[in-house]
Amino acid sequence: MKFNPKRRTSNVILLISAFVIVSLILWNTNIFFEKFKQEERIKIENWAAAQAEIDNAPVDEELGNLPVQILRTNTSTPMILVNKDESIKTHNLISESDLDTTQIWKKIRKFKNENEPILMTYKGEELATLYYGNSDVLNKLKYYPIALLLIIFLFGAVIFFFFKTNKASEQNKLWAGMAKETAHQIGTPLTSLLGWNEILKSENINPEITKEIEKDIDRLQTITERFSKVGSIPNLEVYDIVSETEKAYQYLKRRSSKLIHFSFSSEIEELSVLLNLPLYNWSIENLVKNGIDAMKGKGNIAIQLEKRGNFVNILISDTGHGIPKSDYQAIFNPGVTSKKRGWGLGLSLVKRIIEEYHKGKIKVLSSSKEGTIMQISLKII
Repeated sequence: MKFNPKRRTSNVILLISAFVIVSLILWNTNIFFEKFKQEERIKIENWAAAQAEIDNAPVDEELGNLPVQILRTNTSTPMILVNKDESIKTHNLISESDLDTTQIWKKIRKFKNENEPILMTYKGEELATLYYGNSDVLNKLKYYPIALLLIIFLFGAVIFFFFKTNKASEQNKLWAGMAKETAHQIGTPLTSLLGWNEILKSENINPEITKEIEKDIDRLQTITERFSKVGSIPNLEVYDIVSETEKAYQYLKRRSSKLIHFSFSSEIEELSVLLNLPLYNWSIENLVKNGIDAMKGKGNIAIQLEKRGNFVNILISDTGHGIPKSDYQAIFNPGVTSKKRGWGLGLSLVKRIIEEYHKGKIKVLSSSKEGTIMQISLKII
């Protein structure tokens, strides 16, 4: 296969760079979160010490303004102070009349999961337990990495969709233009061939010769029709997939080398599907020719039909050199080919014909050094 190693390397580097940048942002955010959480705990420990000092200091002892100031500074961290007998002493959630005991203990369990409770003591004596939760700022910071990843993902998805759509549009215009121009160019000599064949008939030439020429002219007309349909929405009609696939098989068999051994089999005798016959035959022809090229003109080609639920699978196998598993998807991209000469448009056109026009699926079912099996799946009507 012809791949662009520089392009692949640059894509890998870009992906690794993006991963490293996002990882650094998340790592730094986590460090900042833990640091902020630690500072918040120190603040709550100071608050607990100040509260114990105020509650237990002798009446005649002068405390000063520091403990009071410390108590006033905490307006953002939710707290619940529980006495030794497990009665609720105080909290700063909402007005006590709006919160019953069950709800308060539910909050306590939540706070225990968020932070280690602080044991409030005074001169070595245990007084109460302080349960506290994360502040609004800390909670927002906790979800910041998720929001950041979501923004990066959405931004990347928009860019990817834009470039993919733009690239696909350009490719579609190129394919349609090339196909229609090819059909136009073939049309002129084809008309002349029809005329020359009529002259040959009038010259008493062996009828077998003119008959074979007519077959090839019909073939050229079919090819012209195929190319003219690229770029436009083709009409689909009901056909028996078994008989039409066998006809395509017989045509290819007659015109291939004797070194290629063909075989055809079907689990079903008749099955109706919607087809654009010229484009479907073109797809089968492309897959068979790719298999012959992979075998270097010598080996076995097998076409098999099987019914699976509401779908019919057309399996085309060869005994060629196989496809690396990493390239199963890449071979359907324009420009990817294993041939020294070729534009790599065959399989990409087949994919478009099967998936866009016929609403089916095509994939590499399996591949190894012993050969490759391509699978086309079409819906049964």
